[in-house]
Amino acid sequence: MTRTALAATALALLAAPALAEDVAYEVEGVSHTGYFAAAEGEARGLVLIAHDWDGLDGYERSRADMLAGMGYDAFALDMYGADTEAGTMEQNVAATSELTGDREKMRMLIEAGIAEARALSSATDLVVMGYCFGGGVALEMARSDMAGEAVGYASFHGSIDTPEGQSWDGDEPPVLILHGGADDSVPLSAVQTLMTEFESAGTTYTVEIYSGAPHAFTVEGSDRYQERADRESWEAFTDFLAEETGTEG
Repeated sequence: MTRTALAATALALLAAPALAEDVAYEVEGVSHTGYFAAAEGEARGLVLIAHDWDGLDGYERSRADMLAGMGYDAFALDMYGADTEAGTMEQNVAATSELTGDREKMRMLIEAGIAEARALSSATDLVVMGYCFGGGVALEMARSDMAGEAVGYASFHGSIDTPEGQSWDGDEPPVLILHGGADDSVPLSAVQTLMTEFESAGTTYTVEIYSGAPHAFTVEGSDRYQERADRESWEAFTDFLAEETGTEG
């Protein structure tokens, strides 16, 4: 095997993070609750995790714990806050629609999450990753004037449309897109459009497509879960993470 991610993931699942805790912070007077998992010893880098449309829950916490077990500090930010309800489909649609319709607020919340992550970790290199709605959050940051805060961006089965009035300029750090070939929420035509935008701008990118994988293919326990796509996308991400933080080998 040329990739070491499977072994690293297995070890991560067995090892508890050196520190794992919910972190309370405020954004313009609204209470938010993130989650920080610390690596044992000196961290290889810092990973910011953007949650999917139902808010920060055990799923993102488990991914943060996995990353901590692999030697990275990880912070899952809270894009909603205490005044936003999430859980039902109607609530999730309303919560995501508010932020996709107010990009200034979305960027403010990302910036606040970065500030908390930086305050908790001494690691220099930051990689931003997100799931579903969170994939769109990661790409929003990559297109913003905050792009240089990170060394790379990754989207797992994410929202990838470029909003009207925004564009890619080619100065962004590398972007990794991990997508399901059977995603009926974000079709392959949207991936092709994004690739065309990347090519036109000169953005450094990698796209991996997993055959037969539906939207949300990494969410174990759901009827959309596909083990192969989950495993291979995590391998691709951990390789990307090691490469962009300069911690390969």
